[in-house]
Amino acid sequence: MADRNGIALPGTILGVGLGGFVDGILLHQVLQWHHMLSSTDTDNAGIRFYSPDTVPGLRMNTLWDGLFHTVTWLAVLTGLGLLYARVTGSRGRVWRSRALWGWALVGWGLFNLVEGVIDHHLLGIHHVRTGPYQLSWDLGFLLLGAILVAAGWALQRSAGPVDLCRDREPAP
Repeated sequence: MADRNGIALPGTILGVGLGGFVDGILLHQVLQWHHMLSSTDTDNAGIRFYSPDTVPGLRMNTLWDGLFHTVTWLAVLTGLGLLYARVTGSRGRVWRSRALWGWALVGWGLFNLVEGVIDHHLLGIHHVRTGPYQLSWDLGFLLLGAILVAAGWALQRSAGPVDLCRDREPAP
């Protein structure tokens, strides 16, 4: 069966997890621009403020960052498990496939869009970068998400068929 859509779900879930890792590792840990609860002093959800500038506040933010990373890790494992179950042979070709990486970009973009709308705008529990240009950073995050979805969609559409090696007749 040749079908690039057969890897759409696993590729998208894998992309969600990998996009979450990029967000958590780069923005939370390396750049330290925000943590999961770093804007709860001005949030829309009524969550108690845990200042990342105090040891107890940083501990709580680090705990929630860890829970966030656990969810992204589970998304990666789920995507890999689904991909493994759907691709019964030719795995090397699938890993090199534009379809797989196109769907992964779609997933990463969807992560940005959903996380950005919910956490940055609706709940307001954190922002990409707090300060005078906070809204611009948050909108830029959403724009990046939309670009990733569009680029991933175009990439997977330009891919040839993906051989999942299912439903083949046994060789005589």
